[in-house]
Amino acid sequence: MPIRTLASAVALLLVAPALSGRPDTLDPGPKLSLDGLPPVPSALVEAVRPYTEIRGAAFRSWDPARREMLISTRFGETDQIHIVDRPGGDRRQLTFLPEPIGWASYHPRGGSFVFSSDTGGAEFFQLYRYDFADSTITLLTDGAKRHIGGPWSNRGDRLAFDKVDADAQGAFTEIWVVDPRYPESKREVATLRGGGWGLADWSLDDSELLLEEQVSASESSLWLIDIASGRQRRVTPDPAAGKAVWSNGRFADTGRTLFVSTNSGGEFRQLAALQIENGKLEILTPDLRWDVTAVELSPAGTVLAFLTNEGGWSRLYLLDTTTRVRRAVGALPAGVASGLRWHENGKELAVTVSSARNSGDVFVVDAPSLRVERWTRSETGGLDPASFVEPTEIEWQSFDGRAISGFLYQPDPARFPGRRPVIVDIHGGPEGQSRPDFRGTSNFWVSELGIAVVYPNVRGSTGYGKTFVGLDDGFGREGSYEDIGSLLDWIAKNPHLDADRVMITGGSYGGHMTFAIATRMSDRIRCAVAVIGISNLRTFLERTQAYRRDLRRAEYGDERDPKMHAFLEKIAPLNHAGSIRKPIFVVHGRNDPRVPWSESDQIVRAVRANGVPAWFLVAE
Repeated sequence: MPIRTLASAVALLLVAPALSGRPDTLDPGPKLSLDGLPPVPSALVEAVRPYTEIRGAAFRSWDPARREMLISTRFGETDQIHIVDRPGGDRRQLTFLPEPIGWASYHPRGGSFVFSSDTGGAEFFQLYRYDFADSTITLLTDGAKRHIGGPWSNRGDRLAFDKVDADAQGAFTEIWVVDPRYPESKREVATLRGGGWGLADWSLDDSELLLEEQVSASESSLWLIDIASGRQRRVTPDPAAGKAVWSNGRFADTGRTLFVSTNSGGEFRQLAALQIENGKLEILTPDLRWDVTAVELSPAGTVLAFLTNEGGWSRLYLLDTTTRVRRAVGALPAGVASGLRWHENGKELAVTVSSARNSGDVFVVDAPSLRVERWTRSETGGLDPASFVEPTEIEWQSFDGRAISGFLYQPDPARFPGRRPVIVDIHGGPEGQSRPDFRGTSNFWVSELGIAVVYPNVRGSTGYGKTFVGLDDGFGREGSYEDIGSLLDWIAKNPHLDADRVMITGGSYGGHMTFAIATRMSDRIRCAVAVIGISNLRTFLERTQAYRRDLRRAEYGDERDPKMHAFLEKIAPLNHAGSIRKPIFVVHGRNDPRVPWSESDQIVRAVRANGVPAWFLVAE
């Protein structure tokens, strides 16, 4: 994944392996290009090192027969696949590749699993088969284009996956099926225009695949595609009747009903049952005023597990599909949950949980009793997790009277008295959300340097309803910048924070926000750190990967429209680089597929032309 925060960017520099000829400074090696940065003291490397050795574990797949699982975690340089055969058991490493592995799934008939990996963070994922018999790894895809693994058929004989490519007309997605044991069985089902397609589920008789088509953060549809003919049919209402999000589709045990999450008719994505043939919709969670973010149906179809995002915090519920009675799972740690997956025994549900004091571990819920068992306990670099600061939810009023919220990580006042310097770390997306999950090396700033960190959720963030997520679209972009200006006002009024020592940072779209604040509010900040940032939304839209372009146009505006083109040029931080009067540190990966390296390079050159210090760290 791309570098997302200042902490991880600097950590990348500080964990470089070799020291230079001077024994007190760091040589970053050939993979990092340091342009304008001062020497890094080796003492700082040692101080930060424990925070870079923190590990996390994520659930990937249950064994189809035994009570054991695949997880991903890092013992060396990258996340690899490990097997865990009991709660608290040893993590036995299976893959030893130079590149990280994320998604992995057991073959339902045993003997192997399929996983995905890319090269150099370019996100052109390939699918591979790992055989338990001899530990061999076999490439299943073409080795070039972007592939995403999907669900297994109910019979367990085929895996669905998609492949994204582009031509003169734009992005297109191919839908494929394969039995990974026999790569020659690979067969293309259909080609669909657009790059926003994703695979959701198989019909009960394995004759159709359920697909989600994402048009924007505010619009998506569900489609069925016939495996034999490739014929498609929309099963959710035509967006012409009203845009809505339809996601997390799962076939009910009748085969005629889909469980979905949707904000059709409301602000939040509620759990619902959709009749496929007549479109009748039954809302199953009318009292929950938060988004349902994940849905998983038990193998027998009797229990529906779902996660909600309640002000950033995850809650897990189990719903009886017959009685519609739901139960909350209260024994999980408070934080952010993901990766729901039922075991084939129908009783146990795996979930990954991350929180301020838990870097990410796997827990298993016993559905009948709601008892929770912890399967992994990841190392924290020798640091005491209890020393990591818990977040406080904060709220402030923006320029238009709208309430904006975020999370504040405040240093211990006994160790760090007085007004504290502040890092404002803006999330990417922009349809993302800062949530109270583990903050990794950012703990170094709070625990060791006494810096407060604020993670704001400006307008356009998800989790607060569909009206809020659309407030920054197109010509509303500048409102999100003003939300940060209002946050700076709030900081100035807080007796524990120092408004004269504020740094702005963020990754991807957060990097764009960083550039924008550095140009518009240079007199109110001390410095800025932009990681894979967008310096001009117009040039970004022209150069980002084709499979992402239409999705981004729905958010930022279509740069081909003359009025929008003029607006994007008017607000582009690149075109106001002369207003940046405070030092800036820019970080980028040269082959980043989402935000081209040129977005950072062009603004660094413009800032330096004005005589302002600009450090530039490039991962080759």
